[in-house]
Amino acid sequence: MDEPRRSRFRPFRSGRAQRPAALTAGADDAAGAQAGRPRSRGVYLLPNAFTTANLFAGFYAIVQAMNGRFEVAAVAIFVAMVLDSLDGRVARLTGTQSVFGEQYDSMSDMVSFGAAPALVIYEWSLRGMGKLGWLAAFVYVAGAALRLARFNANIGVVDKRYFQGLPSPAAAALVAGLVWIATDLRETRWIDATGADLRWLAWAITVYAGVTMISNAPFYSFKDLNLKKSVPYMVVPLIVLAFVLVSSDPPSVLFSLMLVYGLSGWVVALWRWKNGARAGAGPAREPPPD
Repeated sequence: MDEPRRSRFRPFRSGRAQRPAALTAGADDAAGAQAGRPRSRGVYLLPNAFTTANLFAGFYAIVQAMNGRFEVAAVAIFVAMVLDSLDGRVARLTGTQSVFGEQYDSMSDMVSFGAAPALVIYEWSLRGMGKLGWLAAFVYVAGAALRLARFNANIGVVDKRYFQGLPSPAAAALVAGLVWIATDLRETRWIDATGADLRWLAWAITVYAGVTMISNAPFYSFKDLNLKKSVPYMVVPLIVLAFVLVSSDPPSVLFSLMLVYGLSGWVVALWRWKNGARAGAGPAREPPPD
């Protein structure tokens, strides 16, 4: 009797290398790109909405300065400052940080804290100074641009507790605060000086803000404050007192705070320099014995 014919087949080899899913997905994406299918590139809505509001406030300040409404323009810059402090925190809290958001924030800051304050102070006080006036405004704009570029390049390199140079929002608040407080005091009959009368003070503050932004003076960043940590009870009444002080006279209080902060970096730099000089000198060495 003939033996039954055996079926021929190839057994499955478990050791056979299979193509990784990541490579398959990458090949599919490449094939889709070659076929002309667009790749989805979405952006996060919530943090970029705050950034857009910041940009709008800066542009609004420029428009109001061109219309001669300098007090409104100064307030708009302070509003942009508040919005700028929120977009990054919202992105970190919601886990929606992105490279697009970082670049968009820098572009918005250049408008709100670079171009807007320079144009507001120029229209309010520096226009009558001729070349000295617009050169001072340009020094401020250039300082803001260099400050933002250096900040983006040094992320993760410098000490996060301190800013390297005066932050552009604080510099903008210093310049806009002068416009706001002078306009408010004139309207309340405390002073009679106009923007043209205060042109040299405006020129000095504008140049100081522009130069300090590109300096190496350390300014406290407040980034090491842990808001999730419990605090003593007396901190709450102090916060209430701070709100009362700011609400009593916003132009004077805010400008005073920005002026103190704008000088604090040089005080810290001087203190570090003195301590470094003392540490470098060290104890006096005794002469060698004869």
